[in-house]
Amino acid sequence: METSKVLGAKIVVIGGGTGSFVVLSGLKHYATDITALVNMADDGGSTGQLRDELGVLPPGDVRQCLVALSSSPRARELFNYRFDEGSFSGHAFGNLFLTALEKMTGSFASAIDLAEEVLRVDGKVVPVTLDSIIMSAKLGHHVYHGQSEIERQHFGESRRPKITVAKTSGGRVRVNPQAIKAIEEADLIVIAPGNLYCSLGPVLTTPGVGKALREASARKVYVCNLVTKPGQTEGFAVHDFASEIERLAGGAFLDYVIYNVNKPSKVLLDKYAADGELPVEIDATMFKGKHYRAKGAELLAGQIWQNPNKKDPIAYRRTLIRHDPDAIARSIMKIYFS
Repeated sequence: METSKVLGAKIVVIGGGTGSFVVLSGLKHYATDITALVNMADDGGSTGQLRDELGVLPPGDVRQCLVALSSSPRARELFNYRFDEGSFSGHAFGNLFLTALEKMTGSFASAIDLAEEVLRVDGKVVPVTLDSIIMSAKLGHHVYHGQSEIERQHFGESRRPKITVAKTSGGRVRVNPQAIKAIEEADLIVIAPGNLYCSLGPVLTTPGVGKALREASARKVYVCNLVTKPGQTEGFAVHDFASEIERLAGGAFLDYVIYNVNKPSKVLLDKYAADGELPVEIDATMFKGKHYRAKGAELLAGQIWQNPNKKDPIAYRRTLIRHDPDAIARSIMKIYFS
C-alpha cells in the first residue's frame, strides 16, 4: 500500500464528534481531498447553550472536524481550549468563534469557510443540513425529543428506535445540497464510529442522505464502535451495528465493515464495565452471506489517551478507550487500493 498522500482520491467521512475526529485525524495524512459531513442535532453542553441563547446552529461537532483537518497545531489547541471559570465556563473557544462568525456573516456556511482559512484546513467540513433541527426517537408509544434527552434513555427490550429529524420551527428538514454533491462525487465514503442513535442517526435520517448513499458509486465503509452503550446497544455485535446503520439510512448500502480485533487491558475494561459499557462482540458466523465484506484489524490505540481537561469528568473518562487514527486510516486506504 502507498504511504504518501493519494492525490485526487475523494473521500467523504460521515458522522460527528469524537468518531469523526479520530477518522479524519488519520486520513488527512493519506489523502488530499477529504470532506466531513457533520451531524447537526447536537443540543447539549456549550453547543446547546449557544443554540438556546443566541439562536445559532450547533458548532460543536463542526469544530471537532475542523480541528481534526487543521494543519496548524497552535490553532487546533486554541479552538479546543475550554474555559473553566467565569461566564464562559464550559465553552470551547472554537464554539464561540464559530458562533461569532455566524452572527457576523449571517451564514453558518460562511462561518465554516472563514474558520477553514484560519485553521488552514486540508479538506472541507460540510453540515448535513443548514436548518435548525431537533432529533426524535420513537419506541412504541414513547417519543423522546432532543439529542441530550435521547442519549440518557434506556431503550430496554424495544431498542432499535425510529430516529427522525425535524426543523425546530416545524416542517421538513432540507438536506444541504453540498452534502449530497459530496456523496455523489466521492470515490470512498466512510461512516465513522460514534453514538449510533444520537450522532450517526441524525445524519443518516436527514432526508436525501440515505438515497444518495444507496445510489452512490463510491465504495462505502463503516468503521464499527469499540464499545457498546448501556440501555441502547448493549449486547450488540459488529453485525448488529452494521444492520442498524443501514436501517437508519433506509436500506442496504455498505460494501465493507471494519472492526477491531484486539482487546483493551483489564484495567480499562473494568472501568468501562462499571458503567455497563463492554467491548463490541464479534460473531464471524453472522458475516456469512452478507452483502458487505467484514474486515477485522487491530484498531485500538496502543496508549491510553486522556482529555487534558479533567474538569470535564464525562469527556475525561470516555476518551480512555479509542481507535488508533493511523490504524483506521491504513485499513480504509487498503480498501481504496483494493
